Amino acid sequence: MDNPMKKICIDKVTVNMGLGADEDGMKRAKEIIKQMTGTKCISTKAKIRQPTWGIRPGLEIGLKTTLRKANAEKFLKNALNAKGNILSEKNFDNYGNFGFGLKEHIELPGIKYDPKIGTRGFDVIVTVKRPGYRVKTRKKTATLVGKKHIITKEEGIQYIKEKFNVKIES
Repeated sequence: MDNPMKKICIDKVTVNMGLGADEDGMKRAKEIIKQMTGTKCISTKAKIRQPTWGIRPGLEIGLKTTLRKANAEKFLKNALNAKGNILSEKNFDNYGNFGFGLKEHIELPGIKYDPKIGTRGFDVIVTVKRPGYRVKTRKKTATLVGKKHIITKEEGIQYIKEKFNVKIES
């Protein structure tokens, strides 16, 4: 690739764990996320009411953390290894971003089972970008990213295949 502005890189990796209205589980899940990522997490709150599940707006129902740069790549390699380095085309959106889930956190390499904590599943969401994407988020004169500069689904798939040696199934 000749143009350095066309180079794709990982913007961020978001690790998300949905828990419901379980306060005890929330404390254990915070330990799990800290053990997996090495970072603190924040709680996510419900936006709608679900009476059958005992959920109301403002109730803490999940946890998430965001990883960037080297931490993001390291965690993503481990998570993809746990997934068997296989993803589906359906995991990707139209802008090259992708996500997948793991049923148990102990599937990650190097994570041991702790009976006090138990096991939890989680989601991994990866956002990709190109140099120059800052123009849409900057404070002064924010503008749109040009059509030729937007990452397509196919480019995102190709990047993940090359960078992380992942097999993509249809």
